[in-house]
Amino acid sequence: MKLVSTVAPARERIVVALAKRLRLSKAVVNVILALVAVFWLVPTISLLVISLRPESLFGQSGWWKVFTAPSQLTWGNYATIFSQGFHSGGVLDSLVTSLEITIPVTILVALISSLAAYSLVFGSWRGRDMIFLVIVGLMVVPLQVALIPVVQLYREMGNLFGLNPYGTIPGVIIFHVAFGLPFGIFLMRNFLTGIPKDLLEAGRIEGAGEWKIFYRIVLPLALPAIASLAIFQFIWVWNDLLVALVFLGGNVHTPLTIFLYDQTRSLAANYWIVSTGAVVSIFVPLIVFFSFQRYFVRGVLAGAVK
Repeated sequence: MKLVSTVAPARERIVVALAKRLRLSKAVVNVILALVAVFWLVPTISLLVISLRPESLFGQSGWWKVFTAPSQLTWGNYATIFSQGFHSGGVLDSLVTSLEITIPVTILVALISSLAAYSLVFGSWRGRDMIFLVIVGLMVVPLQVALIPVVQLYREMGNLFGLNPYGTIPGVIIFHVAFGLPFGIFLMRNFLTGIPKDLLEAGRIEGAGEWKIFYRIVLPLALPAIASLAIFQFIWVWNDLLVALVFLGGNVHTPLTIFLYDQTRSLAANYWIVSTGAVVSIFVPLIVFFSFQRYFVRGVLAGAVK
């Protein structure tokens, strides 16, 4: 009995010591993560502060001076870049052009990827696995290697059919959709493999066709993966500069990335315009991300881990 009474307090002391050490380690990890988050946010914060400071103060003092003189903050820079309205070459026109490109690409990639994944998972045709392997292989093809061939293909289409998508917004949309489909099909296919086939069989017994099964059963269950794919695709296309430069470099209406690129070339000293336009370009993806964030982690884990 004396041995038992001696061992029990010893165990309690060990448990208490381990709990204290665990709490200490968690506190250290939280402090480190907080410091990393602050360090990671410094460029974004500086960009926002610069966009809210007058042009005259840019070369006189650093952006961090605003914390000691908050009266420096002003909306004048935004009023300047928005003063052109929707005229070509202005930030609002570029914003609309970016939306005209990004929204159709996101919708088309999500829809086509869902339909293709449905066919690959629940279809009963030969060669499904081989087609999927080809699609996975296309994911490693760099976008840059296809620029010149696609430009030549567009020009040949113009010569043969009188319809040349080069230099137009539909041409950019087609290019982004083509290169967004491999990843989209891969993500959606891996997610749909987790849906029990008994649900589809029950729908067929009730007399539902394939389209109705896809729309009423599969699509609602695949919403987390579709939302994750939409976020990825939207951000990729929204931040694209290379494809926009190649296909829309000489166009009157250009996306925000080209607008910012032109500002750095023609107004190299006026970084307050660049920072203001960059904040505008960041705002829209943030809205999209926070609108679908509850589906984001669930969709990525369910689709990519399998």
